Formats: sequence, C-alpha cells, structure tokens
Amino acid sequence: MSEEPLWNIFINASLVNNFVLAYFLGICPFLGVSGKLGTATKMGGAVMFVMLISSMCAFGIHLLLEAIGAPFLQLISYIVVIASTVQLVEMFLKKMSPALFKALGIFLPLITTNCAILGLALFQTNKGYNFLECLVYALGAGTGFTLALILIAGFREQLEYADVPKVIKGTVLTLIIAGILSLSFMGFSGLGN
Repeated sequence: MSEEPLWNIFINASLVNNFVLAYFLGICPFLGVSGKLGTATKMGGAVMFVMLISSMCAFGIHLLLEAIGAPFLQLISYIVVIASTVQLVEMFLKKMSPALFKALGIFLPLITTNCAILGLALFQTNKGYNFLECLVYALGAGTGFTLALILIAGFREQLEYADVPKVIKGTVLTLIIAGILSLSFMGFSGLGN
C-alpha cells in the first residue's frame, strides 16, 4: 500500500515520470498523430479514456489473480482488457464521429499495442496502489500523454510556417523537438520522489 498523497501521484505520472517524455512509452502515436493539434487532442482523450478503464480493470484483475494464486496470468489478462477497451472506443468513434475515426486512422487500433497503457497497468500493480490511487495515477498518466501530444503537435503546426532547412525537415526535426521536450521535462524531476 502506498502512502503518497494523491496530488503527488498525479504530478509524478503527468510531469515527472511522463510516459512519453521520460519512459519513452507510446512513441508510435506520439510521432504519428501529432501532425495536427485537433487530432492530437482527440487521440490524447481516447488514450486517457482507455488508460482509466484499463487501470480500473487491472486493479480488479490483480486482486482476483492474487486471490486465486495465479499472478502469472496478469500480463495476458491486461492485454485482453486493453484490447477490449480499445475496440469499444473504436466502435464508439466510428458511430459518433466518422471524421475523427478517419483522421486517427491506423493509430486508433494501435492503442491496443500502446506500451504506455500496458506499462500503466504493470506500474500501478508494482507500486501497490489502492483503487483511488490507481485512478489518480491513470488520470495523471493520461494527462501527461495528452500534454506531450499537444505540445509536439503545437510545435509541428508552427514549424509548417517556419523556414526550416530541407536537411532536417520532417521526421528529423520532429525527433529533435521530442528530444528537447524530453530534456525540458527532466526539469520537473525536482517535484517528484
């Protein structure tokens, strides 16, 4: 059981130990969907929703598997829950917002294999968080993921109007900006444990 205050768990998950910029988890959507600010924001929302649902389910699955003495089934159980949640999000977006569904393209089903979501489930289990702490941790991780997507998308949109040498245009410049963002987020390490 953790004794951390909830605000500390949130700050650690969103800023100090940002899943994208500190752990380098979830890089595929970070680089793939961050071309436009609107798409990045909506992808961040979808990932945050999947993280919250997966966190709640992972907490229950962990308790159940510990009770029956089968903790070795955690990984496969978490993957099944994540895949099911992503499938629900995909069906919802296809029905409610076909334009967003098309804009997210292949990156929406790739949330299933997003290691940030699986990492969230495994990290919270290893940290021994209770249910409320798991929700705060998931909300913080989702907020940090969304923040990273929004920041890189904002930079990429602004760079479309900049006079950038051809040598570093495109992916190279995106990776340079991601590295600088990662370095700048290291400045938050004084806030956490």
